[in-house]
Amino acid sequence: MIDQKKPKILNINDVAHSRLFNIQSVNLEFSNGVKRVYERMKPSNREAVLIIPVIGDELLLIREYAVGIEQYELGFPKGAIDAGESPLEAANRELKEEVGFGAAKLELLTKLTMAPSYFSSRMNIVIAQDLYPERLEGDEPEPLVQVRWPIADMMSLLEHPDFNEARNVSALFFAQRYLQASSNGTR
Repeated sequence: MIDQKKPKILNINDVAHSRLFNIQSVNLEFSNGVKRVYERMKPSNREAVLIIPVIGDELLLIREYAVGIEQYELGFPKGAIDAGESPLEAANRELKEEVGFGAAKLELLTKLTMAPSYFSSRMNIVIAQDLYPERLEGDEPEPLVQVRWPIADMMSLLEHPDFNEARNVSALFFAQRYLQASSNGTR
């Protein structure tokens, strides 16, 4: 691994605020003397979860409106981790809110960064198994459509025209690896 000296932060200024976002301007000086101004979302310790629900021999996905691309997107349930919650507690709560199931077995597969040049956020990828019916009231503006997808054909999701979000694609690969290891008895 190459040992690189991190740039020196000369100053940070808040440049814009909205209900959800705080944007900062960060003035940096790199070790070679080059100075640059970057913009980023104000760093936060808040994390999120993305849950891969497994019910029998199927994955459980949802269709949810994505305003950024102005269309419905097929993907896995996800949401913010509330203060005081662990990633697994948040995963079970989101699962109950978004698909009406709890999970007797939850396992953290990995933690990913999301566009780290702009965000400090981290997404915890969790697989949920041994599902049982339980619903909690969520904050979705409309009921989420559920789609069941055969595990045996899970990688064909990559060809589905509405399955595009990078977090979902990454989670699919982690789920495939986990489920293969489970079926081989190596997990």
